[in-house]
Amino acid sequence: MAEDRPRGDFDWEEIERSPEFQELVTKRKAFVVPGTIFFLVWYMGFILLVAYAEDFMSERVYEGLTVGYCLALTQFVMVLVLGLLYLSKSTNVFDPLRKRIVDKWTRGDGGIGNGAPAGKDGNGVGSRAATPTAEVER
Repeated sequence: MAEDRPRGDFDWEEIERSPEFQELVTKRKAFVVPGTIFFLVWYMGFILLVAYAEDFMSERVYEGLTVGYCLALTQFVMVLVLGLLYLSKSTNVFDPLRKRIVDKWTRGDGGIGNGAPAGKDGNGVGSRAATPTAEVER
């Protein structure tokens, strides 16, 4: 991933206002918010059942295994499923959008200054005199 990280100073506010970044934020939020709500409802439902449905939660399913234990184990399954869903969504949707944004702004066709880092030349590399180590190397 380090090879596609932007170097230099960018107009981060301009990038944040770009349609590509807004699309990434919107799509990510459209997944994360419902997933978080689902998780919290599931978890709080479990807590409420433990607190107010003692008879139901203590019913035996198989030998010493109760409904409460089964529902508690579903918490782990739910976290695993949500994590795998996020990983899949990230790989197939969020990462390509992120890469498109990084490419646009490092390639030089982004907003102000053609996306080149502020104070840098067109290829995103600062002049030798502007680097702190330039004096040491002379």
